[in-house]
Amino acid sequence: MSASPMRKVALRNLAAHKVRLILTVLSVVLGTAFISGSFIFTDTLQSTFNGIFATQAKGVDVRVTTKGQQSVGVPNDIVDKISHMDGVKTVAPGVNGPVVLLKDGHAVQTGGAPTMGQSYLPPGKSVAEPDKFAEGAPPSKPGEIAINKGGADRAGLKVGDHTKVLVPSKGNIDVTVSGIYDPQAGNTGGFIGLQFDDSQARQLFTDGQHVAYVDIAAQPGIKADDLRDQIKAALPDYKVQDAEQVRDDFKAQLGNALKFINYFLLAFGSIALIVGTFIIYNTFSMLVAQRLRELALLRAVGASRRQISRSVVGESLIVGLIGSALGLAAGVGLAFGLSGLLNAFKLGLPTGTMSLEPRTVLVALGVGTIVTVLSAYAPARRAAKVPPVEAMRSESNSSGESLRVRTIIGAVLAVAGVVLVVLGARGTGGSAAAVVGIGAAALILAVLFASPALSRPVIAGLSVLVRPFGPVGKMARNNAIRNPRRTAATAFALTLGLMLVSAIGMLGSSAKASVSDLVDKGVKADYILAGPPGGIIGVPLAATDTVKQVPQVKDVVAFHGVALKVDDKQVIGTAPEGQMSKVMNYTVEQGTDQLGDDDIMVSETFASDHGWKVGESVPVTGLDYKKYTVNVAGIYKDTQLLQNMVTSMALYQKAVPVSYQSSFLVLIAAQPGADLPAMRTSLEKATEQYVIVQVQDHNDFKGAEGKQIDTLLAILYGLLALAVVIAILGIVNTLALSVVERRREIGMLRAVGMQRPQVRRSIYLESMLIAIFGAVVGVILGIGLGVGFLKTLAELGIATIAVPWTQIVLMLLASGVVGVLAALWPAVRAARTPPLAAIADL
Repeated sequence: MSASPMRKVALRNLAAHKVRLILTVLSVVLGTAFISGSFIFTDTLQSTFNGIFATQAKGVDVRVTTKGQQSVGVPNDIVDKISHMDGVKTVAPGVNGPVVLLKDGHAVQTGGAPTMGQSYLPPGKSVAEPDKFAEGAPPSKPGEIAINKGGADRAGLKVGDHTKVLVPSKGNIDVTVSGIYDPQAGNTGGFIGLQFDDSQARQLFTDGQHVAYVDIAAQPGIKADDLRDQIKAALPDYKVQDAEQVRDDFKAQLGNALKFINYFLLAFGSIALIVGTFIIYNTFSMLVAQRLRELALLRAVGASRRQISRSVVGESLIVGLIGSALGLAAGVGLAFGLSGLLNAFKLGLPTGTMSLEPRTVLVALGVGTIVTVLSAYAPARRAAKVPPVEAMRSESNSSGESLRVRTIIGAVLAVAGVVLVVLGARGTGGSAAAVVGIGAAALILAVLFASPALSRPVIAGLSVLVRPFGPVGKMARNNAIRNPRRTAATAFALTLGLMLVSAIGMLGSSAKASVSDLVDKGVKADYILAGPPGGIIGVPLAATDTVKQVPQVKDVVAFHGVALKVDDKQVIGTAPEGQMSKVMNYTVEQGTDQLGDDDIMVSETFASDHGWKVGESVPVTGLDYKKYTVNVAGIYKDTQLLQNMVTSMALYQKAVPVSYQSSFLVLIAAQPGADLPAMRTSLEKATEQYVIVQVQDHNDFKGAEGKQIDTLLAILYGLLALAVVIAILGIVNTLALSVVERRREIGMLRAVGMQRPQVRRSIYLESMLIAIFGAVVGVILGIGLGVGFLKTLAELGIATIAVPWTQIVLMLLASGVVGVLAALWPAVRAARTPPLAAIADL
């Protein structure tokens, strides 16, 4: 038999089973849509940001900055030195810093985009191309600001309006809008840029001795590259770049951020594709089993094994191409939807034309098609090996195939996985998490191999749920365990989805429990001042002095974050302003917690890892590469409240630029016998002027932290919902095909008196048992892996492991409901089976 007739057979077979084709294609569409959508979304962001960065440093020949981020800046004497160099025409120092724009006593929300203040230099003193003003004029004196058009629209400000700007290190500043400018970058999303008079900007954002960067214009006839190389040779300790290099730096930083987002989305797209793969594999396995007679007949009339397998693979190729193409189109819609959703939540992202790169098209079509073909290859080979006479004599009896080999493989993988997870959980950090991850992969494969054998005893145990339904319930149980391969493959998609949901639920519950324990055991203060969640703006420095004046307040200690480097690795430390022991519980194991200007304390683990001892002088480096020699005055017991290092305020003020100085927390202890509710009211009134400051008790603080955790997990759950949706479609698909496979059996039951409602009920109950089986295995696996991964996160503050039992019970109940809902259409189809036609069907 030639290849052409076999191609016709494959095409006609697809055309004859349209519903089955649609369900199979849909599983490919969902998997590839997420991958293509994630590429399109991040490519669009990258393209939009590239457009914004294309205007950065425009007109600048050379820019000089410090090598480290958030450094104290370039000293004024270096600025003077640059201005006297040969070939330099103009030197334009720039200063900037984070601020909060206020309107009617409220902070203007940017959706996470920054609000930055910067100095305005008139054309005679500026080097970069000036922004064009749509209305008004640039600031000409202290107290005036210019604002970008997008920021003005967000704030509802116009020229001449009076408002306030909150500068973390200085407090509230009264300002008047002198002008509104159109940034050269165009649409900048939620970003708000405020331009101040240069003298006021220096007073607000510098220590008077440094500037953030220096822009330089070359004299006529001097090449920018030559001037750059000359300045670089003269200033080896600074970063000296031309305009193109400045833009490339911005793009590289953004690329790293978007790369994380892309990997994040692709990880979930891969999960969806994996789940879809098992559905496709299961579908083709059932299709081949149902078509054994048809394929055997083709063998009998001359088709070879190779032609049979090629026919099935050919069908999968068509399904893969169609599904991948539709998935690519759906990915464009998904990217639009994701962009619209983020903008609806006012996350401050810039918008631009959707970017569909050739790479995205190739990946979507290639991955979807290859996965589908590979999923069909094994069933195709199995079909080709069945002798024609045996296949025509009876229906497939795949359920009778031995499960011994795959069960043994599953058991070996399970033992190996458990050992690896236990070993990994005994350590912390990335290497330990990697060991747990390898163990998790082994356990997932173990479930894949062993679940057919596991399905029989588990579903037998779950049969108590269907026992009240009598013979119908027993029939449902028998149908669920009759073909364990099909049952296991159907349930595995749901197992994988609920395993991830359970593990993430444990992460959220454990994070909340750890924060709760940390606050309850470590914080003695009655009230806490906190800034906006997740922002670079903390509690303004002036707020500390303000609350000290509130009646009934006894102790106020502000905590500042400081980033230093030890052995070229960044260390996050804490700089307390006041006596910590009055508001916080911690244990000093050696030395003292009374710090001089050049003293630090470190945690036990940190001291042990670095070989530091009390009384020893050690080197530390600021983010601007400036070196400091400090003395180890004390060593304290590890606590997340203090991170790995506690520094003096003197070191904090030297290492952190003025524009970034703020408190991440302020702890307030009341006088003995104080009226706490009245004191809270007084604190709230005193801090009203700072707008972003929140007065919280212990429960409020824990609730705010828990809300941030819930927000993060909501995104994860939303992405995982895709995998669960695919799993539900897999159950629908499998049950629909199972009804076709059991057509004669259902017809016989109808002929001997089984009513349509009973047929439907048996399908509902069978689906419910399969879904609950998958959920139970997924939840158990998720809890085990969740414990293993959480043990490795102890250094990040996850010290308490909590299992969300309520959520898990609800998931199991929901799985039963999902099983019933997934069975609605297949059950109705089964109930409509004509008894005589089904019995006569050969």
